[in-house]
Amino acid sequence: MGFTYNKVLVTGAAGFIGFHLSKRLLAGGCDVFGLDNLNDYYDVTLKEKRLEILKGHDGFTFVKKDLADRQGIRDLCEKEGFDVVVNLAAQAGVRYSLKNPHAYIDANVVGFVNILEACRHTNVKHLVYASSSSVYGANTAMPFSVHHNIDHPVSLYAASKKSNELMAHAYSHLYDMHCTGLRFFTVYGPWGRPDMALFLFTRAILENQPIQIFNHGKMQRDFTYIDDIVEGVVRVMGKLPQPNPDWSGKHPDPGTSYAPYKIYNIGNNSPVELMAFVAAIEEALGLTAEKEFLDLQAGDVPATYADVDDLMQDVGFKPATPIKIGIQRFVDWYRDFYGV
Repeated sequence: MGFTYNKVLVTGAAGFIGFHLSKRLLAGGCDVFGLDNLNDYYDVTLKEKRLEILKGHDGFTFVKKDLADRQGIRDLCEKEGFDVVVNLAAQAGVRYSLKNPHAYIDANVVGFVNILEACRHTNVKHLVYASSSSVYGANTAMPFSVHHNIDHPVSLYAASKKSNELMAHAYSHLYDMHCTGLRFFTVYGPWGRPDMALFLFTRAILENQPIQIFNHGKMQRDFTYIDDIVEGVVRVMGKLPQPNPDWSGKHPDPGTSYAPYKIYNIGNNSPVELMAFVAAIEEALGLTAEKEFLDLQAGDVPATYADVDDLMQDVGFKPATPIKIGIQRFVDWYRDFYGV
């Protein structure tokens, strides 16, 4: 069921995905309220530069706020009356969750219940929120499907994202709230996060530093280009999730519900070997990397691979940007942005 929206709250708007999504919505004539706490998990300068671009659009309003500010979030939603809320704000990163677990509970669990409560009390028509491919945890059946059970997370980050899906389902059931969760698969592209492999590798290679290759290169990732992620999000925003009439408590389907609740994977649907990924970066840079091979890190999974059949069926889209094209675009942006 399609519906039109004019006024959107994007949380985490100064972040990588939030910035690109906000830009796309503004170009489409939406009024976008971009909320961010501008935390220093990574270089705040990058977040501020993204915000500068967004503030150049007439329809953009920046709100500096933390998801943990329960009353502040509620007041904002009451005052503005958003059609759609897209919750992208989160404490990101698998490895950091081993060092700072409380940051994940504060942002991803407490923050998310504040979003749910604000949406419930202000009659937001559709809550779309970021989950993650990391929820598949110890699963090895490939490709990962939204209809698979995901009860074995291998990091607190993954557990916090699964908790978002569970909390959203409870609200969908209790209050007939339209909630759609999106499991993103390794997003990359221009303006990307400095803690992600592409950024780390590009920087290290340009600085003649060795790159760290975990699990001795035996990793596969379903790298998904940022424009494909945004296209998927925009299409899902305009499609209210409908109850599945065939859902049965005897054989519960994790990807759908008797409530207006849905989960989608947004991934490139073609896993890439880590060494092929590195080779594509070397080719784009015209340089060869010095490589340091290491064991698999705690919390990491060896492979990810998205089944996107549901996304294709419901919104007629699947990501398809080839890795070499996406990496070249990132490298061009990086050289321009840092003047390398």
